[in-house]
Amino acid sequence: QVQLVESGGGLVQPGGSLRLSCVASGSFFSIGGTAWYRQGAGKEREVVAGLTSGGNTNYANFVKGRFTISRDNAKNTVYLQMNNLNVNDTAIYYCNAVIRVGVGWYPYWGQGAQVTVSS
Repeated sequence: QVQLVESGGGLVQPGGSLRLSCVASGSFFSIGGTAWYRQGAGKEREVVAGLTSGGNTNYANFVKGRFTISRDNAKNTVYLQMNNLNVNDTAIYYCNAVIRVGVGWYPYWGQGAQVTVSS
């Protein structure tokens, strides 16, 4: 059973920083592409940042220059460093990864981490 477990969410003031972590556990061969999504109250889920297994990154325009996605393959962990947060960044953040289990590749989601930006 493969699981993605997120941590690092919380309450932060505007202009502050948080780092989200997402650890993959269970029995699997390798992790392919990874990404972070978010969903604000009453809004649809949207992609925030993506990171391919080859190391290429892409970011939504609204986080460019503020957020950084990275991963530690030895720890099966993907990170989202969030700087200069503003109230519009308030949302539940979800990690997503495509993971090889057996002979197939499958998408997995974390349970979500609440990020609240407020003064």
